[in-house]
Amino acid sequence: MSDPKSEDFRAMKARRGRNILLAAALFAFVVIVFIVTLAKMGANGAAPL
Repeated sequence: MSDPKSEDFRAMKARRGRNILLAAALFAFVVIVFIVTLAKMGANGAAPL
């Protein structure tokens, strides 16, 4: 691992870009799981008894 205090501007910008991409991917995964969960719960609630 490199020392963050000694990195140049390009390395810091690249790391920030990767962190933002990772956060966006994690957020998208959570949203997809939430939507699938709601869809499955809705399908079960609509079934006749």
